[in-house]
Amino acid sequence: MVRRFALQIAIAVLSLGAFLPAQAANFLEKGIYMTGPRYDGDLPACEAGLRTIASRFATKESRFWNSNLEIVDFERVRQVAYRPWAAGTIPRRFCTAVALVTDGKKHTVNYWIGEDTGMIGQTWDVEWCVVGLDRNWSYNPRCKMALP
Repeated sequence: MVRRFALQIAIAVLSLGAFLPAQAANFLEKGIYMTGPRYDGDLPACEAGLRTIASRFATKESRFWNSNLEIVDFERVRQVAYRPWAAGTIPRRFCTAVALVTDGKKHTVNYWIGEDTGMIGQTWDVEWCVVGLDRNWSYNPRCKMALP
């Protein structure tokens, strides 16, 4: 009997919380890792991501598309934009390059290097798209979505 009464009280208290308005974090709560973004914009040059792109491209092609395509070399590497969006957003360096692929063709590669986008936010990482070989259409049309 006591358990049933306690359960009814608990349900009443919890359901009452659903009708109260949400409140922002107080001063103490903000002091516990709710400091907001602290970006310093220190990103490597466009050339820094090329080895990662080549490695991940070969892995993706062999593992998911049963293909032995690899990127052999890059040329005409250049920056397209640096931090093109509003202040407070993740700093990104947008780049483009031309990749020589083992199919004998040259493909444009659009990519960006982002601050704190690597493993658990500890370092920079790169997101990329090879024009003509974006088989799952993640950056369609023609890798345009990998640019600012």
